[in-house]
Amino acid sequence: MVDTLSAENVHAIFKAYDVRGTVPDQLDEDLARATGRAYVQVTGARTVVVGHDMRPSSPGMAGAFAEGATESGADVIMIGLASTDQLYFASGHLGHPGAMFTASHNPAQYNGIKMCRAGATPIGSETGLAEIRDLVVSQAGAASSAEGRTGSISEHDVLEAYAAHLLSLAPVQGRRLKVVADAGNGMAGWTAPAVFGRLGPDVVDLVPMYFELDGTFPNHEANPLDEETLSDLKARVIAEGADIGLAFDGDADRCFLVDERGRAVSPSTLTALIAARELAKEPGATIIHNLITSRAVPELVSELGGVPVRTRVGHSYIKATMAETDAIFGGEHSGHFYFRDFWRADSGMLAALHALAALAEVDVPLSELLADYERYPMSGEINSTVTDQAAVMDALEAQYAAEVGVTTDRLDGLTVSHADWTFNVRPSNTEPLLRLNAEGKDTPTMTAVRDDVLAQIRAGASR
Repeated sequence: MVDTLSAENVHAIFKAYDVRGTVPDQLDEDLARATGRAYVQVTGARTVVVGHDMRPSSPGMAGAFAEGATESGADVIMIGLASTDQLYFASGHLGHPGAMFTASHNPAQYNGIKMCRAGATPIGSETGLAEIRDLVVSQAGAASSAEGRTGSISEHDVLEAYAAHLLSLAPVQGRRLKVVADAGNGMAGWTAPAVFGRLGPDVVDLVPMYFELDGTFPNHEANPLDEETLSDLKARVIAEGADIGLAFDGDADRCFLVDERGRAVSPSTLTALIAARELAKEPGATIIHNLITSRAVPELVSELGGVPVRTRVGHSYIKATMAETDAIFGGEHSGHFYFRDFWRADSGMLAALHALAALAEVDVPLSELLADYERYPMSGEINSTVTDQAAVMDALEAQYAAEVGVTTDRLDGLTVSHADWTFNVRPSNTEPLLRLNAEGKDTPTMTAVRDDVLAQIRAGASR
């Protein structure tokens, strides 16, 4: 029998931003219970909100976490089935710390725990997650509360309040839209009916795809960042003559678009569109973008009178920088979109509503609406197995820094920029991989820099 509470296993599944592992060999109800106890001791929470996705193991582990939290003296509010952004809403709306049981886009054998403080403030390795991990390992998390109190468990449905709040932030008005939405058998199949049901068929003619909640993902992986998973949606948009296609990942905190021609829309393009909408509400506001987002985003923000701020990749950096700068919005090229009015948390459904609202206001197709926001061809992320990542990045920097008109920086990995092109190479936090993202003023330029850098990365990997 596998001991999930062993130090080796606990250290393996407590990642930088969450807990993630396979069930039941790495993550089970015993570990969830111990994590619930430790979570309350580290955060000092008096009340905790707990939600879970549609994976078969999620309800049991959410219940075990709740039991552990009550053993440490906290009361627990169970919100039941939820998307991750619905849990963030509950944390912000109710004013309590929260825990969400999900493995997002990972395959069926995985599960995980995303934790936050009150107001949906994230808990990462530098802000409490490492302490929770160490308590689980030491078994100090098994201690009862200092007052000897056992908390209570209650249930509270926040789905309708969540839907109403999102629509208050991005009301959809104007022409009627035909919308195909692919939930990938994930949690958008739970939240989308509540949100679009409030809009009604006179506003949105919804064509649902894979709305049946099924944590085994029988149709395709719920990972729209992999464009292959969008093939069914693209075909359905064209077959239905739809105005737009929406794709959500497993826990529905990310959203991707497909236009009326069945073409995938870059998350950077959606970032630029939402940034423009938010700046119209608050001229001169700050907009956050991570360093692999298209340079079209900071260009457009500056053109509209906003202040673009560049950050490292990762939600903890985005949210921290939003708090420091009071930014109104932040976007990541991975499809995460963060809103100040949503407790600086990411919401795929709110991003989708912004896209629908923008499209409903104009009498042009989505591809035409987005034309000014999609300025430069991008390579997408290309991974290469590299053992000595630092040596390869050093060699790339030495070569390109010598070229005229080139600048480099090490904010996150290596970024090399020229007036006509840019690329970033970042090491993976968990695997021996280098991740390349390249962009150019036109397709031949992007292709040339992409191929040149990739050839050098893979030549360096063989040394």
